[in-house]
Amino acid sequence: MSQRSFRRSIAIWLAALFAAYLALAYFAAPEFWTFRDRGFRTQHFEMVTHTPQGIPGDPINVGLVGTQKEVVHAFAVAGWDTADAVTLKTAIEIGESVLFDHPYPDAPVSRLLFDGRAQDLAFEKPVGAPAPRRDDGRVWETPCGGGGGRPRWGGSASFDRGVGLSHDTGAVTHHIGPDIDAERDFLMRDLATAGVLISTGDISGVGATSTGRNGGGDPYFTDGEAIVGILKQ
Repeated sequence: MSQRSFRRSIAIWLAALFAAYLALAYFAAPEFWTFRDRGFRTQHFEMVTHTPQGIPGDPINVGLVGTQKEVVHAFAVAGWDTADAVTLKTAIEIGESVLFDHPYPDAPVSRLLFDGRAQDLAFEKPVGAPAPRRDDGRVWETPCGGGGGRPRWGGSASFDRGVGLSHDTGAVTHHIGPDIDAERDFLMRDLATAGVLISTGDISGVGATSTGRNGGGDPYFTDGEAIVGILKQ
C-alpha cells in the first residue's frame, strides 16, 4: 500500500470514528436517557433541574423575589454578565477562548429545565481568562408570587471548573465543582455586597445530599437548603 493510500485510509477511519462518537454522544445516549426518565415532566415543581434528555441536573439552591428588570439589574450591579445564547458563532468563540486563553465574559450556558421549562435568564462571572472557569447562575420565573405580589424566581448556582466530556452521554460539557453550597453562598454574598438585597431567608430545597450527580455526571454535595433573597425595588 502506498503512503498516500495509507493516509487516506487513516483519514477515513478517523472520520468514521468521529461520526460514531457524535452519533453516540449526541443522539443515542440522549435518547436512552429520554426513554429512561421520560416521566420526569409529570413531577410538578421538583426542586431539581433536568437536561432536555431528562437527566437530573443541578439542584435549585437559590431564589429571588423581584421583577425581571430588578433581577437583571441586581446581577449587573453585582458584576455578573448576561450569558449569550448558544449558537455556532458563540461555540466558536468559546473554543477560541480556551485555545488562546482570552476572556469570554458572556459565554453561553447549557439549557436546563425546571418544571419543564428552560431557564428564563442566565448569568455568569468569569474566573481568570479562559471561558471554562466561571460562576454560573440560572433563574426561572415560578408561578408562586413573592412579597408585594412581585414574581418569585427559582435558581441554580454552580461553579464551572473546566470543560470535558459528560459522564452520562460523552458530549462536551462544563464540569461543575462539587461544593454547590459554597457557590450558592457566593452568589448571595455578591448580591448583598452590591446592596441590592432587602433580606434573605432559607427554604427547603432538594434535601441533604452527599452523593448527588448533575446532568454531566459530576458529583456534588449540599445541605439541601435554598437561600431566597428579596430584591430592592
